[in-house]
Amino acid sequence: MGTGTRLLSHYEHGLHADRAVWKRQLKRAPARVQWDPERDLLLRPLPHRSLQLGLAGEAARLYADEWIVRITDVTPLAHTIHEHVREGDLDAARQLLPHEHSYPTQDGSLAHLHR
Repeated sequence: MGTGTRLLSHYEHGLHADRAVWKRQLKRAPARVQWDPERDLLLRPLPHRSLQLGLAGEAARLYADEWIVRITDVTPLAHTIHEHVREGDLDAARQLLPHEHSYPTQDGSLAHLHR
């Protein structure tokens, strides 16, 4: 999937030619991008956002049939973290959070996905 196959999930004036063109592109796009706000353990907004990628068509099939290498149920971990937060032990909760990595990109390669 090349760069042109990912499209913002919402119309943005100045980025898209017009709303009708964006709608046509969205129907054909196998991947849709949305920027979601990040929150801390107390659900307060953080100063950065994360990219949420929605897959459709061929991209969804590839993801389900070929790209997934492992699925891990983290429900018990989420319950444990939540219990620490409810008890006010944010340090213990933070220590259990999975480590997140920034996705490496070349400069400008995601410019068309700005929010």
